[in-house]
Amino acid sequence: MKNLFLIIGPLLLLLGSCGKEYTLSTDFTVPTELVSPAKVVLDVTSGEHIVLSWNGGGADDGSYVLYEVVFAKKGADLSSPVERIKSDFGAQPKLTLTHATLNAIARKAGIAPGETGEISWSVLTSKGGEVKATDGRNDIEVTRGDGIDNMPDNLYLYGEGNESNGAEGSLFRKAADGIYVLYSKVSGNGELELEGKVGEEEFGYYLDGGKLREGTGTIQIAANTNPYRITVDFNTLTIKTEVISNVRCIWGATYDVIGQLDYVGGGRFVAASRPIRFIDPSKPETNPPSWLSWIEERYYFIANVNGVDKCWGRMDGVSSERPTGNEPLSFYEIGEFNWSQWDHLWKMKGDLDSKRATITIHTNKDNLMIHEFSNISNL
Repeated sequence: MKNLFLIIGPLLLLLGSCGKEYTLSTDFTVPTELVSPAKVVLDVTSGEHIVLSWNGGGADDGSYVLYEVVFAKKGADLSSPVERIKSDFGAQPKLTLTHATLNAIARKAGIAPGETGEISWSVLTSKGGEVKATDGRNDIEVTRGDGIDNMPDNLYLYGEGNESNGAEGSLFRKAADGIYVLYSKVSGNGELELEGKVGEEEFGYYLDGGKLREGTGTIQIAANTNPYRITVDFNTLTIKTEVISNVRCIWGATYDVIGQLDYVGGGRFVAASRPIRFIDPSKPETNPPSWLSWIEERYYFIANVNGVDKCWGRMDGVSSERPTGNEPLSFYEIGEFNWSQWDHLWKMKGDLDSKRATITIHTNKDNLMIHEFSNISNL
């Protein structure tokens, strides 16, 4: 009995201690010192980085806080910034910028190409939903090089080499600030023209020694039987072309091809009337591998980009989810990633099993790159 008490006694004390209440501290302080270069001469083609950092502050309990850097023209109110960017990995006390990014911020702050001006920056700190602003600010004097400030609301590709044979322009998708993307074939002599609209005004853009400039001129892209992804970057004043081929929709577990998508023009890849059967271990006709213990209904796309296979998958990178029918168009948005078998997957709707459907990738639908299943019928 004595031995039994020796065992039970400490156990009762342990269980009793479990009833003690613990509260998570959300108290934190803001940085006390901001550090950045005093002057920067911008070169959008530079591979060097500009580092903004800060000292002091943090969570009272030693855990993490989140940081966001805000920017404004010197003298302007930082509570209405022209740009806000999360710190490196969201929690590190620094922000690493490229020259191209700082150039875009300077443009938003009203500093014209070739001019010198000052940008102010400061830090917002947050934890547990509470946000606090740092009292101080730092100023950076920036000198912009030659560039283009007539950033188009809409950018179009014209010319004899365009898919529409010059009759009408192909609309680019605005992928980010200053970055425009178009999927298109190029034919004939490959001579093309870029035109943008800013409000009702029209501007032309061309390449001069590999550098994008505003004015009348052409760009040259070699004709190809496969489509290109053409990326026009006004931040770096460059045009990048990548050949896209072998686009296919595959099952996540087995890599089996659900549909091979052909480029049909207008920025669309299509696999028409494809049979869809979820891979089911209880149904030998679906060809399940011996190791598969679940019904595989997850999928993504693989595309060859300039000779390298890339995953075209779900943007948010969370675990795959089945669509309900009420999700926004962005649920089907496609991002490009290095391939990793179990990442960036979608789940198909259950009613697609044992059906026939057309699989389409739209590279520019409502300014998104998305996919859809249509023309659904029984097998």
